[in-house]
Amino acid sequence: MAKSPPTAEISSSKSAALENLDETLSTRKSDEDLLREFAISGNRSSFEKLVRRYRHELYNYLRRYLADDDLAEDAFQLTFVRIFQKADQFDLSRRFRPWLYGVATHQAIDLQRRATRRSFQSLDWCSDQDETRGTSQAAAIPDHRQADDDALVAAEFRDSMRQAVTQVGEPGRSALELIYLQGLSYRDAAEALAVPVGTVKSRVHAAIRKLAAIWQRTPVE
Repeated sequence: MAKSPPTAEISSSKSAALENLDETLSTRKSDEDLLREFAISGNRSSFEKLVRRYRHELYNYLRRYLADDDLAEDAFQLTFVRIFQKADQFDLSRRFRPWLYGVATHQAIDLQRRATRRSFQSLDWCSDQDETRGTSQAAAIPDHRQADDDALVAAEFRDSMRQAVTQVGEPGRSALELIYLQGLSYRDAAEALAVPVGTVKSRVHAAIRKLAAIWQRTPVE
């Protein structure tokens, strides 16, 4: 007489299969579908899927923007707190990604302003600190003798570009970052920044002119 399969094992296998099916189906759902599920029915798992979906992409954008891992993490968390709070007010006929980047950019700008204010408040204008700062900057200069020339040039170029983009300032910097670093279209960037497409184009063109001026002022060694 054949043995009956253990009921617990069958139940466990079915449960695992259903979980895998749910995960597969959820990956096919659009951002808008997941947000709609959360906004209408309060489905927390849909919200968590959105967070996981944008975990690396959005964090990397914020890290480049803020040049600080801790601030980027704070901005990421605050962004999704805001999304969580405002999900039921979002126009579900709109696209989610531009809205997400708009919220994230505003959070990044706000955190950057706070960090700048704290920096100015804590400045000590003693000459000892000036000397320490000078020593610290000197120590940060890369040792050309210990690095491959091509890799060093590429690293210096990336660093110079990042610093140049930082010097561009707002509002051009946000437009530049969203379009050239995140790959958003002008339309999506305009939606993210809540301005007309023409305004985004003007900001990008002005930012590029500023970048060119910054590069011209940068001494070539």
